[in-house]
Amino acid sequence: MVKTLQQYYPPIEPYKTHTLVVEAPHQLYIEECGNPDGLPVLFLHGGPGAGCAPFHRRFYDPAIYRIVLFDQRGAGRSTPHAELEGNTSQALVADIEAIREHLGIENWLVFGGSWGSTLALLYAQTHTDRVLALVLRGIFLCRPEDISWFYQHGASRIFPEYWEQYLAPIEEDQRHDMVSAYYRLLTGEDEGKRLEAARAWSLWEGRTISLLPCAQTDDSFGNAHFALSMARIECHYFMNDSFLEPNQLLRDAHKIAHIPTVIVHGRYDVVCAVDNAFALHAAMPHADLQIIANAGHAASEEGIVDALVSATRELARRFAK
Repeated sequence: MVKTLQQYYPPIEPYKTHTLVVEAPHQLYIEECGNPDGLPVLFLHGGPGAGCAPFHRRFYDPAIYRIVLFDQRGAGRSTPHAELEGNTSQALVADIEAIREHLGIENWLVFGGSWGSTLALLYAQTHTDRVLALVLRGIFLCRPEDISWFYQHGASRIFPEYWEQYLAPIEEDQRHDMVSAYYRLLTGEDEGKRLEAARAWSLWEGRTISLLPCAQTDDSFGNAHFALSMARIECHYFMNDSFLEPNQLLRDAHKIAHIPTVIVHGRYDVVCAVDNAFALHAAMPHADLQIIANAGHAASEEGIVDALVSATRELARRFAK
């Protein structure tokens, strides 16, 4: 019998939005969707710097869940746009707690993909008693080998034609350290070079994100507003080892061994190689590891959507009143 794949829930709009002032100069955009009295779930977007999109609201039954989304510092509709000052992993964890307190939520499910999985793990390891369950997609452990694989050497051999376009803004004598070379351009005074570098950085990720090509990639990842925050903030984090200690997320995984966890990862994920998911599962053997055979990194691929929606349905049965 052929399994029927779970689909997104229908499009919804927020029933309430907030602007939360945190550490200067940052103000966060927050939205709530679904059932105001429902089971709280926090969505953590990727990047860092990508911001939220309307389809991110659609992994959860809106009749059951109180769905909370926010644009992290410098991303999306949060301001100042693409701001690096005060933008650290620890600051983002503090922001999540500030949001929880602002909304009067005692504890919640935490759902994150790519960088969102990194932040979800860090938040759970810091505020363990506030997390009911974790749904993690496209695991990104932010180890030096993970950064090198995608931004220096590894993924370059799978998409050489896209890699050439990623190389283009960087002088040949600087290509031995692509992240540092990009950082100089992305934080430099030349606005034209900043935007050129941002688009090249962002498009490299967008063009490699899914198993099959997506016609909308260049429009979305090449958009100047999106590309600038994505590239600047990602590069800022990677220049600073994502503000994490060596192997911190795996080292501290024992702190969340009691939290129900679902790990979803595409077999052909080129952005965050599948060994990230296996390493996390080795440190969290209680987690439900699901390797999606016909998917890459994108949250929108049908096998990934099926696994994520199935996970939120199962957790709703377990935790909803």
